[in-house]
Amino acid sequence: MVPNCRLSVALLLTAFLFSFLTASADTPADSARSVIVRSVSLKGNYRTRDRIILREMTLHAGDTIHLGDLTSRIAWDQRNINNTNLFVTVDVSTVQVTPDDSTQLGLLDLTVTMKERWYLIAYPVFDLADRNFNEWWYERGRDFRRVIYGGRLSYRNVTGNNDQLQVAIERGFLQRTIVSYSRPYIDKAQQIGMRVDLAYLTNKEIPYRTLGDKWVYVKDEQVLRERAYIGLLLTHRRGLYHYHSLDTRYTRNTIADTIAKLNPDYFLDGRTRQQFMSLSYSYRYDRRDNVAYPLQGTLFTGGAGVSGILPTDDFRFLDLAASLTKYWPLGKKFYAAATLRGRSTWPTRQPYFNLRGLGSSNDMVRGYELYVVDGQRTAIWRNSIRYQLFNTRKQLNWLHIRQFNTIPIAAYITAFGDAGYVRSTVAEQYQSQLANRLLLGTGMSLDVVTYYNFVVRFSGSINREGKGGFFFNLAQEF
Repeated sequence: MVPNCRLSVALLLTAFLFSFLTASADTPADSARSVIVRSVSLKGNYRTRDRIILREMTLHAGDTIHLGDLTSRIAWDQRNINNTNLFVTVDVSTVQVTPDDSTQLGLLDLTVTMKERWYLIAYPVFDLADRNFNEWWYERGRDFRRVIYGGRLSYRNVTGNNDQLQVAIERGFLQRTIVSYSRPYIDKAQQIGMRVDLAYLTNKEIPYRTLGDKWVYVKDEQVLRERAYIGLLLTHRRGLYHYHSLDTRYTRNTIADTIAKLNPDYFLDGRTRQQFMSLSYSYRYDRRDNVAYPLQGTLFTGGAGVSGILPTDDFRFLDLAASLTKYWPLGKKFYAAATLRGRSTWPTRQPYFNLRGLGSSNDMVRGYELYVVDGQRTAIWRNSIRYQLFNTRKQLNWLHIRQFNTIPIAAYITAFGDAGYVRSTVAEQYQSQLANRLLLGTGMSLDVVTYYNFVVRFSGSINREGKGGFFFNLAQEF
């Protein structure tokens, strides 16, 4: 890496660390005057049940509130409702009523006006089988044989309770059939939720090992890998921002003899089958202003998972992970974000199929989009400074479908600097050049946020090794 690039990364990371440790949310000053919330009216929720919306609010009829707190409370209630992803737009208005008797508290009428999304969407699938668009574009020669095609059905808010039915039938590079149903609340107190998953997947071309931090593929006319699982997820939401989940899942994976011969460590010891029961717990504190592209708030996640809890299971695994992200405004359309994330797995000797470090999922140091770094321990420090170019809402009056005639759109210029590390005992075996060393990446991106939480990102970056590139992503911020 060139000295100027290393210096810029170091300075950027240092500045972010100082900001991360010293940033604090503004606290609105209490006013001497208070009002009583006389009514809360909901408009525009033709399908969504009132209780689903009221569950997201801190203001309810009969509450007494200081006027100094009113603006921030309304803003967070609006954000909470918007983060259900049930509505295109959410607007909150208030009307204050002054009593004739000056000794009595004033009254407040609150109105929430929403525009619901289109909930039933059936659409064709034409997707890439590779880890991301950039790998397909740069590493796989833009080969259209590496695509997934088929159809998906997403039926959101089926009963008006923010439940969701998803069905995916896909063919092409892989064959995948998935059915999932979730409901956030199954109890009257609206705290307990559940989700059921059922999936069956087969592949005729798979990565059977990593070489020099790149996946090496093998292809055959016969099925090389078969995966099936059934899972039950129970959730508990305490208050507005605390989420607990308990996930139990039974998994069965098989591979062809060809894969076991090419890489005996794929399932370890030349095995061709892997079956196990897993149980995991996770906690999430989520107080972000927008789940798709946050500009303010805090997100903390932590979890532990155990695989191989039955005596007959042939796979034993322990996974611990935690992540903390802070978003805060800097003023004058500037925003900052910083993330610390770590993961550790046991035992040291793991099947290649389950050995994952950085690059195989959203865990990535920007600048290393084209690499996969396998290992048992990972750490990431991601930092961003954003400048808002614009944030507006376009109304298409000529389009008479209310779920589609309002288009929110925003754009941001982002400068970022990331650091990461992968601790690996298989670096020599897979000839890794990036494991067991500090990874640094820096660059800039243009982020466009629009329709139905759709985030388009165009970025240019350079890493510690001095290798740069331009990348394209469709993803939510994390």
